[in-house]
Amino acid sequence: MDSQLPEVQEINVISLNCWGLKFIAKHRNERLTEIGRQIASASPTPHIVGLQECWTQEDYQSIRKETRHILPYGKFYYSGIFGGGLAILSKWPIEESSMWRYPLNGRPTAFFRGDWFVGKGVASARIRFGPGAKDVAEVFTTHLHAPYEREPHDSYICHRTAQAWEIAKLMRGASERGHLVLGLGDFNMVPLSLAHRLISTHSTTKDIWMVLHPDCSIGAAIEEAEKARRRPIPTADFNLQENGATCDSVLNTWRWNKGQQKRLGPNRPKIEIPGDTPDPRAKRLDYIFANTCFDPANPNAGGWVVQSARVGMTERHPTLQCSLSDHFSVEATLVHTAYASPADQTKLNASAVSNGVYLQTAPSESRLTGPHLQLKHSESPPYLPVSTYDEILAMIHKYHLRELKQRRFRLGHFVASFFISIGCLVAVWFSPRNFVSFLLMLLATLGLSAGVIDGLIGGLFVGSEIRALKEFEWEIRNARAAANGEPNAMSEAGVKDW
Repeated sequence: MDSQLPEVQEINVISLNCWGLKFIAKHRNERLTEIGRQIASASPTPHIVGLQECWTQEDYQSIRKETRHILPYGKFYYSGIFGGGLAILSKWPIEESSMWRYPLNGRPTAFFRGDWFVGKGVASARIRFGPGAKDVAEVFTTHLHAPYEREPHDSYICHRTAQAWEIAKLMRGASERGHLVLGLGDFNMVPLSLAHRLISTHSTTKDIWMVLHPDCSIGAAIEEAEKARRRPIPTADFNLQENGATCDSVLNTWRWNKGQQKRLGPNRPKIEIPGDTPDPRAKRLDYIFANTCFDPANPNAGGWVVQSARVGMTERHPTLQCSLSDHFSVEATLVHTAYASPADQTKLNASAVSNGVYLQTAPSESRLTGPHLQLKHSESPPYLPVSTYDEILAMIHKYHLRELKQRRFRLGHFVASFFISIGCLVAVWFSPRNFVSFLLMLLATLGLSAGVIDGLIGGLFVGSEIRALKEFEWEIRNARAAANGEPNAMSEAGVKDW
């Protein structure tokens, strides 16, 4: 056997948002323990698992207890004030790990949403699956900022786009090192959205579901982008099997109304939802991105291709009857072409053709067969259209103007509260009654405290946010210049001072 070929022939991957919010998610302990059991009994046996919203050590350890015999290596990642909720489990040793915080990641004033406080970022693990120098998988798992309004009116779309850019850079760096790259997570984006296109283009990885299902939905059936395709309302089964919908499915009990949920529980009749039930709200937010590790200079070494992709964790808790999470998992099997038998190569190629992977094959490539054709079509243009970068720059400019207003407002609030507090304290000297003096002092204390907090947010946090926007703008302008044939146009220019 060629010493350059990996000993591992197949890698099975799972990504799942566990919905393990402490004090908020119902039946958290029971559900996450059952998630561990389902991972342990999954078929095919998983080799690498990326978890999101696994917030507590207790829940992480309960999953580890159930899966340690098949996934002996694991890493729980610490980030932010309350933790990032990210974990990676592996069959093979984790040689190195890192937690990368996103520069743009929500606002501290949105404490009821929590994105800023959990320190969202990218958890990465360098996993060695063989003795060769390139027998390394660099695994990234993340949970991008949630959309709280519909795009393009989502006030956090700039944060989520910047986060997609950051993880794309990390995955591209790993790919350039010649390693297998796996990007797992709840990306809070729909296929072909701006964030999705950024990752697919700039990370040199592919959305594994779209590799096998290029005609899948690009959002929920009720959304305008999907309506424009004039497709019939999909059924629950179709959404699972063809569209890869992991969120808001009618099959997920956490999307049912309160009346339906109250009918679930131990010793109660099981409520079955037929697979042909219309499912207009289901969409795909969870992804596995992967590269091929294909070296054009050494085509005989082959590369990694997608054999299958599926939506998993659709089973309910055996006694509580609730879904295991408010998301389903996305799962995939990657195989190395160097080990594929002629029969397997024919099977892989037939599967790919039947799913439309090679519909745009150039005539000169039409004689290519087997999974090597998938390797050929893993190559994509290095840049997006210039108009897309202009769209991102316009988004950055719009968000920058918003934050400037926020900074002026918050600093103005601080100055006003300072003078009002001084006035209240002066008024205490002339107060005729003690209770009036108390009220004036209370108003001065609370008002100044609120003003100081707003001043710190306006002066420090918003300032930091604007500087992160500058970095993001520079990189997008540089990418735009390169896409326009001017690769060095921004090397010294930077961006204008705001």
